[in-house]
Amino acid sequence: MRRVLTLALVLSGLSLASSAHAQLAPPNAAGITYGHVHLNVKDIEVQKKLWVDIFGGVFVQKGPLAAITLPNMLIAFRQAEPTGGSEGTAMDHFGFKVRDIGEILKAWRAAGYQVTREFTGAEGFPNAYLIGPDQLKIELQEDKTLPVKVSGYHIHFIIASDLAKLRDWYVDTFSLVAKPRGTIPITADAPGMNLSFQTSRTPTIGTKGRTIDHIGFEVTNLEAFCKKLEARGVKFDIPYREVPAIGLKIAYITDPSGVYIELTEGYDKY
Repeated sequence: MRRVLTLALVLSGLSLASSAHAQLAPPNAAGITYGHVHLNVKDIEVQKKLWVDIFGGVFVQKGPLAAITLPNMLIAFRQAEPTGGSEGTAMDHFGFKVRDIGEILKAWRAAGYQVTREFTGAEGFPNAYLIGPDQLKIELQEDKTLPVKVSGYHIHFIIASDLAKLRDWYVDTFSLVAKPRGTIPITADAPGMNLSFQTSRTPTIGTKGRTIDHIGFEVTNLEAFCKKLEARGVKFDIPYREVPAIGLKIAYITDPSGVYIELTEGYDKY
């Protein structure tokens, strides 16, 4: 009996450990949660090694789609030469909470990548900016109470235009909650992800084709949500469609700043 109980506990622990990786945050009342970022990369194997070895992500592949799952988000890859890095676009970088920032920075440098700045962040904790392959910019924020090694935390818009107007567009479109994050006054919370907005001193451009090609929201009953957006006059770059080869229903729109957005249904099953 004791051996059976021990085995059950071990299997339970393994199940909890694996589910902690890929799980998106539960959706809000509108059926929306944060989903993913999609990168254009020269070499998927290079990115795969980085996210698995340094960040503890789990690599998944469904049909032609390759992705890394982490708590609160996925990172998907398209093998393509990006037209430029993430800096200079309206979606400057995305960021993570990490339990031990020193451990991540040591591994990052050992892998030959650059740590561009270490500083105290907007919430008073140790932060750092990293530059990785394909000129991808990433931000880390230490949280020693984090129950996992790494968790998706924020995406950062840097634009020259009205920050509050863009924030309000996201709040209205995706039923987000507007609130400050530390000393950053204009931000909004989606389930699993904060959207932060900062002023750029120079004009920025759209994301399509760059290293961060687009961001994504996971939507319950995506077809109905797309019809709702259409009724409000939202223009679709790619209308609602089903893609059985990758187990997703998808649609694409572009925000007022030029950030390309994929709406999905099915990433919560990855």
